[in-house]
Amino acid sequence: MRPSRRVTALGSAGALVTATLIAGAVAAPSATADSRHGQSREQRGAAIAAERAAKAGIDWQDCPADWGFEKPIQCGWVSVPLDYAHPNGKQIKLAVDRIGNTGTKEERQGALVYNPGGPGGSGMRFPRRVTTKNPIWANTAKAYDFVGFDPRGVGHSAPISCIDPQEFVKAPKADPVPDTEADKSAQRKLAAEYADGCAERSGAMLPQMTTPNTARDLDVIRAALGEKKLNYLGVSYGTYLGAVYGTLFPGHVRRMVVDSVVNPSRENIWYQANLEQDIAFEGRWKDWEDWVAKNDAAFHLGDTRAKVQDQWLKLRATAKQSPLGGVVGPAELISFFQSAPYYDSSWVPVATVFSKYVAGDTQALVDAAAPDLSDTAGNIASENGNAVYTAVECTDAKWPTSWKKWDRDNTRLHKDYPFMTWANAWMNLPCATWPVKQQTPVDVKTGKGLPAVLIVQSTRDAATPYPGAVELHKRFKGSRLITEKDAGSHGVTGLVNPCINSRVDAYLLTGTTDSSDVTCTPHATPTP
Repeated sequence: MRPSRRVTALGSAGALVTATLIAGAVAAPSATADSRHGQSREQRGAAIAAERAAKAGIDWQDCPADWGFEKPIQCGWVSVPLDYAHPNGKQIKLAVDRIGNTGTKEERQGALVYNPGGPGGSGMRFPRRVTTKNPIWANTAKAYDFVGFDPRGVGHSAPISCIDPQEFVKAPKADPVPDTEADKSAQRKLAAEYADGCAERSGAMLPQMTTPNTARDLDVIRAALGEKKLNYLGVSYGTYLGAVYGTLFPGHVRRMVVDSVVNPSRENIWYQANLEQDIAFEGRWKDWEDWVAKNDAAFHLGDTRAKVQDQWLKLRATAKQSPLGGVVGPAELISFFQSAPYYDSSWVPVATVFSKYVAGDTQALVDAAAPDLSDTAGNIASENGNAVYTAVECTDAKWPTSWKKWDRDNTRLHKDYPFMTWANAWMNLPCATWPVKQQTPVDVKTGKGLPAVLIVQSTRDAATPYPGAVELHKRFKGSRLITEKDAGSHGVTGLVNPCINSRVDAYLLTGTTDSSDVTCTPHATPTP
């Protein structure tokens, strides 16, 4: 997620929606005979794999030219077991990259490992915060090597797939909001076919595509880097990955910053999390409409929220009747417009394109919202991101199998929160017919040796609603919560807000936190 954002596309069953949609899911170590003696087979397997990785290290080289990372960023590989219960069985290779700390040898505090979310997001662009001279991270870069990785199944790390990528991006998709029972049946069929496609194309990987396994991978990467303890920055789903890592490996954490937090409660993972998201997206969509109305002199879309909403509904109805440019229908519009409630950085671009459309320039909206079938590499990445999102969320936790429950819950929510509800439902519906065993989420909690974790969250975040941060704060004893009040952009640590930036720096550089939780005023609102 952005600072790591990637709008992918289709909700598996035909609704375009971001695959960074929520955050991630988690499975508990399976209860085996070994777990009676305090360690699951997976935990023992992770220790074996970490020991092996510590000996092997990482053979750092210049990155492959087509990966798009400039020198002095270096790339390498870390081998991990596909199944930690069988650490000597099949291995997969995870892609990692790094850039050394910019300060002196004496200033260096080790590696800072990053995950941007998803599930399905790649962290490989993280070292570019140094090469692009991102000022927010300049102080931290003096002390830490910045390390990114492609999680299992993602990008260069044994990538999985569920459908032909060109087919995945093809448009227009069906309107996610159903008019009839036949519309629902068609979406259900697509979702079931998508789940089957995941099994056909990636069957061997699916049972192992879980958050606990990714957390174990993270510990193997830590060992391969030669680090006794992990310094970690996780955003969005990356917060859930961090919460699970902190639960499974509490004594291996040195510093941990989690930003825009998934509610780690077992009851929330993942079905409930997506319903909560629908409510929060509606609230943030209204925030954006209020801002557009306030800036009517720039956008001419109406000087009240109601007028802006009328323009949206009119656009939606027009695209439903006859897709713009033959390719942009309601599903494609949601995929494009949802970036506004996601990220404040999208407020101006989305409003500008909308404004142009209302003024008569349809092409600007088609260019912005339609898939680019010639971008085969981008389409492969989008399909892969969606496949990993689906695989992790569906495998991490048990989902309702009753269509009546899905139908009842989403019909009820749609009445008051129509912007995202059905699009989100179809995206997640493959989990109802998932072809591999679904796990039980980890009970996230404080373990022996877990240090103070720094939690950062805005109150009006759409993708990971604020109560998630409060819940993790309760579960991780000694953690500190920084709240950005009356703000809602997803991914707070990447924005300029000195109240937050200075505290993140202080924590990463010295390990210190405030004596109590902190509330910060919001970062600057975008200006047209």
